[in-house]
Amino acid sequence: MSESAPIAIDHAFSDPSLLRQALTHRSYGIPHNERLEFIGDAILNCVVALSLYERYPTLAEGDLSRVRAHLVNQDTLAQVARRLDLGASIRLGEGELRSGGAARASILADAMEAVFGAVFLDAGFAQARRTIDAAYADLLRDADPATLGKDPKTRLQEWLQAQRLPVPEYVIVATQGEAHAQRFSVECRITEPAMVTAGSGGSRRGAEQQAAAAALSAIMSSKDTRRRG
Repeated sequence: MSESAPIAIDHAFSDPSLLRQALTHRSYGIPHNERLEFIGDAILNCVVALSLYERYPTLAEGDLSRVRAHLVNQDTLAQVARRLDLGASIRLGEGELRSGGAARASILADAMEAVFGAVFLDAGFAQARRTIDAAYADLLRDADPATLGKDPKTRLQEWLQAQRLPVPEYVIVATQGEAHAQRFSVECRITEPAMVTAGSGGSRRGAEQQAAAAALSAIMSSKDTRRRG
């Protein structure tokens, strides 16, 4: 990585060493980005909380917390980092490079938090907020607080209950593998609208979530088809 790493964030560093440290994984050497990640985690949570508070003035505290948790979790941070092509600029040790560390969600998420922390230390809270708001602009614009952060089973049950329809039944139809490495096959059975969808996974819960997601997708596709017709 060069002194002025070409990452697409909304900030020009007065102290480029902060950015260099933010993009240095512990496998590469010292100083690495873990202390900056600590700062960035706090700043990110605060900024996202403020943005949601302002954007959704009637949303209850529990819902605000749920949406924030989704927006600052590892998967979402890694998504933001990939959009900014952060992986190309992270300095990694040889072992991490060979094992594909630059694409690993945990490394990307940690580096993204560290960059936000570096911006805060370089230019203060107002600039850190502008940088985070810019990086999260699409996610914040498209956020649906009614569903964001809810798992597919919860969303499916809430949709059916809102339509005053029976809740689904989840049935294990097969279990494969040894006890320590089982895979479950599950069906989600809905009486109205009548459908059966399948899911599989390394846990019963994971298989049920996959089956519920398939049912939700089928229901939404059916609704879209009826609207177009």
